[in-house]
Amino acid sequence: MPERRRSKLVVLANRLPVHRAGDGEWHTSPGGLVRAVLPIMKARTGAWVGWPGSSSRTPRLWTHEGVRLWPVAVPEREMDEYYGGMSNRTLWPLFHDAIRAPEFEPKWWEAYESANQRFVARALRAAGRRAQWWVHDYHLMLAPRLLRSARPAARVGFFLHIPFPPEELFAWLPWRRQLLDGLLGADVVGFQTHAAARNFSRAARRWTRAEGTDHELHIDGRKVSVDAFPISIDIDEFESLARDPSVIARSQQIRRRVGARRRIILAVDRIDYTKGIELRLEAFEAALTRGDITADRCVLIQIAVPSREATPEYMETRDRVERLVGRINGQFSTPGRVAVHYFRRQLAGDELVSYYLAADVMLVTPLRDGMNLVAKEFIACRLDNSGVLVLSEFAGAAEQFRRALLVNPRDFAAMGATLNRAMSLPRREAIMRMAIMRMLLRRHDVHEWADTFLRALERA
Repeated sequence: MPERRRSKLVVLANRLPVHRAGDGEWHTSPGGLVRAVLPIMKARTGAWVGWPGSSSRTPRLWTHEGVRLWPVAVPEREMDEYYGGMSNRTLWPLFHDAIRAPEFEPKWWEAYESANQRFVARALRAAGRRAQWWVHDYHLMLAPRLLRSARPAARVGFFLHIPFPPEELFAWLPWRRQLLDGLLGADVVGFQTHAAARNFSRAARRWTRAEGTDHELHIDGRKVSVDAFPISIDIDEFESLARDPSVIARSQQIRRRVGARRRIILAVDRIDYTKGIELRLEAFEAALTRGDITADRCVLIQIAVPSREATPEYMETRDRVERLVGRINGQFSTPGRVAVHYFRRQLAGDELVSYYLAADVMLVTPLRDGMNLVAKEFIACRLDNSGVLVLSEFAGAAEQFRRALLVNPRDFAAMGATLNRAMSLPRREAIMRMAIMRMLLRRHDVHEWADTFLRALERA
């Protein structure tokens, strides 16, 4: 391919941002990474290297809405071990405070190394000689060093979308030094929060030759900048949907269907054990039992987006959630007054916004989360500054949105009391809190996030 057709900004991520569904139509791939990065790549006309979602037949290079897509071929068995094993049964639970015990399998690590090499080989074909690489997330933590080895003068950035664990947990990992060396191949290593950046820098100084501070490391004669770059959303896109008459009409229809005078408590999560769905339902059940709230006064709408459905841990989470919903509804629902409305499916963007508009209270209560863009999407949609956000202290978003009602999701009594407070918060106070959060979100949208990171990379 001629040099002029190669891209100057190349994103490496586990998945391509779009996939062709069974209906033959293009659909945006799920997940916060895609929702945040795709608008940036559309604006910059770059290239995106990732797995197309199937190991059967890898499509050729193609362009979608101005973004050049470079699919990576990964054999099925290797994908199972690299993605299903090392990424999601080792790194994911470990980096989320070991909520579930991580598993350590040498064959998974070998697949992880091999897959990272495949992604980098494809990325080198996509990039011009003066390209900048932007590597994303825990699936590709070896890629920065591999890119550095192939192109020593290149600019390489890495951004981790999930938390980075403290030293005492990271120490569990048999391949801790290799992962740190991989990340130290970047010029800029970015995290969602200052705590995560600090955890990484301290681990690097402990287990590698790196020296320096929490924000600047030195290794092999190179400087590596380390900082927090809280990810965000395209607020204009959500505000536009929130003004759409059809979306507004659908939100009003939702309210009528559940009972116009009932307060709607909304939760939107992937089905994942880190999201705290089970504890949230149990806290809601406990509040109903104590009489803090009643099914006549409020309804919980839980939208659960399918995720990694073939993985045993996720199947177990789904089954427990559905049993809890059945138990709560069996005890507390009355004719015409269901306590919990539960939907296990992915919603289109306009449909999701209609739920954001219908809700009085948004419950975002993960046990651990890098950021959580659902909280930001809800804020973006509240054009009249109405609505109350109840936010877990353990979500990265809590570092920015101190005006939310912050809660420990493991504290059932506090959850019930916070729910009660959220539904009875004086309107003036609710508007003040939401207005401040909307101002912060407007100031720090997804474009500001990307510009800040890429400027740091250019200065590196």
